[in-house]
Amino acid sequence: MQPSPTHRASFSIGTELTARRVVDVLTEVFFEGDAAVAAFEQPDGRWEVTLHFAEAPDQALLRELVATSAGNEIAATLAFDTIEAKDWVKASLEDLVPVPAGRFVVHGSHDRDRVAPNKLTIEIEAALAFGTGHHGTTRGCLLLLDHVLKSSRPRNLLDLGTGTGVLAIAAAKALHRAVLASDIDPPSVRVAAENATLNEVGNHVRVIRATGFAAPDFARCGPFDLVLANILANPLRQLAGPMARHLAPGGRVILSGLLTHQAPAVIAAYRARGLVPLRHLRIEGWSSLLLRKVG
Repeated sequence: MQPSPTHRASFSIGTELTARRVVDVLTEVFFEGDAAVAAFEQPDGRWEVTLHFAEAPDQALLRELVATSAGNEIAATLAFDTIEAKDWVKASLEDLVPVPAGRFVVHGSHDRDRVAPNKLTIEIEAALAFGTGHHGTTRGCLLLLDHVLKSSRPRNLLDLGTGTGVLAIAAAKALHRAVLASDIDPPSVRVAAENATLNEVGNHVRVIRATGFAAPDFARCGPFDLVLANILANPLRQLAGPMARHLAPGGRVILSGLLTHQAPAVIAAYRARGLVPLRHLRIEGWSSLLLRKVG
């Protein structure tokens, strides 16, 4: 049977900084692996941003997303076509190098032999879930996790919105303790569990499907000493109350998935629930926060 063609959307944009920001926004939106997003510098100094889809995308929605992140003028240049079938997610990941973040290194199987033996390695392959470690939000979370583990060994851990499971795997590898991981997306639940097994922490990481803190597993496993939540700014603000209720006294939470200008509103929402900010990392236009519950 002849494979189905790949659907492509592309546009050009002026600067590397803007291209990175737009790619980050699009990667966040298409977190289920529906699209592989990449940017390449052209000889004239402009950047070509390309998305590859297995299924025909919603063109109106995509134009709206590009308009929001890059402006109407750029959105008007968005072009759509179809090309030969190819695993573009896998192909794009093969070009990515190992990413260090403190004691952790995230890599693909093609770089398994390039990682220093004294690092905690997390192997993540192309999959229908978001989070390869190359995104600034994931690196920020890993760096803050490394910071936390330099002075404490939290016992009850939660990775909320786990995606590929990279944060849960990192915590389990560093602490050799049970980690509860959750995601609203069924493919992410499956992929995270598979990645935990691949990284030999399947006996420590338990992945469930849940929306917010609605599942009874949270009450049974909590209160948590450390919560990792790499999602988006609006859900993080909405979860401030439930997050505070599920944190142990003195418990800490690492939040990410928010643009730097969104950080003050998220900090304010958590401060109102008794959580104080301890650290704020800014990477490639994204913020990652470490907060602690007072009392």
